[in-house]
Amino acid sequence: MAEKVIETPDYKLYPSPRNQHRELFEHQVFVPYPYALIDLPSYSLAGRSSLFAACRLADRKMGQLVSFENPADTVTFQRLFVPD
Repeated sequence: MAEKVIETPDYKLYPSPRNQHRELFEHQVFVPYPYALIDLPSYSLAGRSSLFAACRLADRKMGQLVSFENPADTVTFQRLFVPD
């Protein structure tokens, strides 16, 4: 069964079925690559994280939103992420 859409003031989010943690965390990174493969376990993050297909409401840009429990993981992800 498909999960519900999550709407925030900034995004319309569709949770990834591969998420181990199905929640939106405080620290977030929007990547404007809707088809990029993002394998969160391969980043060896310290805290919990989750991935969403996202529509940024300000400009209707499609992409992905990665959310992190640990702010240091945001820096790690931004340093290591390379779009396909």
